[in-house]
Amino acid sequence: MGTGRRSGGRFARRLSVMTAVAGCLLFLGGFVLVAVLYQPYAIPTDSMAPTVRPDDRVLAHRVAGPEVRRGDVVVFRQESWGELPMVKRVVAIGGDTVACCDEEGRLLVNGRPIVERYLDVGEPASATPFEYEVPPDELFLLGDRRADSLDSRTRLMEGETATVSRDAVTARVEATVWPPERFGLLPRAHGFADLPGGLSEPGPFRPLLWAIASGAVLILLSVCTGPILRGLTGSRGGPGGRGGPRRT
Repeated sequence: MGTGRRSGGRFARRLSVMTAVAGCLLFLGGFVLVAVLYQPYAIPTDSMAPTVRPDDRVLAHRVAGPEVRRGDVVVFRQESWGELPMVKRVVAIGGDTVACCDEEGRLLVNGRPIVERYLDVGEPASATPFEYEVPPDELFLLGDRRADSLDSRTRLMEGETATVSRDAVTARVEATVWPPERFGLLPRAHGFADLPGGLSEPGPFRPLLWAIASGAVLILLSVCTGPILRGLTGSRGGPGGRGGPRRT
């Protein structure tokens, strides 16, 4: 009986330790990978509202320029646009002809109307008409709040270089993490899905979030159930964890 209780106690301790180790690996590993793969940014203006709003904190997946596709919300830095990183949406890539608007106020890319569900209801794709052929390896960028965004469209009207080089892109915004009520992944820009190349594949934020949450649960389980398991295996058979009456 004593040997069985000791074996049960050892098993409980091992199970508790293994659960804690697995939890720590998932929890810390998830945080480390998020820190390596993602860059946090604070949104300074409302030019991308309602997708992201002023003072939102977002996580942007570090990507190279060639990985960028239509519909992506990207972080870029180009001297001609200013000294600070900027956040805009890619609506056309090199070789595309982008224009606005059709009779329903929709953006046209290579003659195809784009349904942009992230715009405010009733807002046209642009208040001023334009048409532009995007040079190779360049990106045409617009803010989601078209009535209040300095972007490729406004630069085009001012006679400046309208596009941004792919190489200027440093990351693709994937999730809002603050404030808590706005926590979540950015909606996918399905209006561009049928164009050649389709949409970008989501980054690993969701599985990493699950790994962090699962790790936290396992750590809590090991803390809470370890003493219970040890108490149960040690108390079987009588008071004080003994298997029977004491010998005198």
